[in-house]
Amino acid sequence: MTPISDPKSFIVENTRPAGTPLLGNKIELYLANEDLSLWQLGEEELNNLQLPTPFWAFAWAGGQALAQYILDNPDIVRGKSVLDFACGCGIEAIAAKMSGAKTVLAADIDSFAITATELNANLNQVILTTTTENLVGKDNQGWDVILAGDVCYEGPMAKEITTWLWQLSATGVLVLMGDPGRTYLPKSGLKKLIAYGVQTSSALEDTDVRNACVWEFHQN
Repeated sequence: MTPISDPKSFIVENTRPAGTPLLGNKIELYLANEDLSLWQLGEEELNNLQLPTPFWAFAWAGGQALAQYILDNPDIVRGKSVLDFACGCGIEAIAAKMSGAKTVLAADIDSFAITATELNANLNQVILTTTTENLVGKDNQGWDVILAGDVCYEGPMAKEITTWLWQLSATGVLVLMGDPGRTYLPKSGLKKLIAYGVQTSSALEDTDVRNACVWEFHQN
């Protein structure tokens, strides 16, 4: 396989527009499907394509929970500036814009995730801004609300991210995290807002249903 020269065409050709188990068709995304080759690619094949692990091709349980919570509680973001951190497929950013956010910045260091997010925004007829800048450790750039889904799956990374998010929360930013019980979710400093049972695939998770919670960073 040769490296991918046109990420947009690659994503469109190797995914399929679809809804998600929790949100139904409220938001449609370009997602991998078990009958498409992207689902079957192994690590060596991904490396040959110079393609990072395609987290953007799946609607992870924490992101679905956070998106559903925003759609159910639009006042959280209405008229506000929102950051969707580590946006992946962009489901949270899209939910925020659908719910009346003034501006939404979708950030991910994976350029394929940003391309997927832009495609998904167009699919849902919303306008976002995007960046591949690594924002961890940066000062608040005018955000009122920060959304972060499924970021606690690797130890050092989760610690670095959550430390930064607590720092921003201490300045008055509302920080919400969607998480289905990942190993490195902080054990304190979070307030549970709601939990959803999210149907998943055993090919992605260790169970067919994850209990995905929305957490608010809470200052003691």
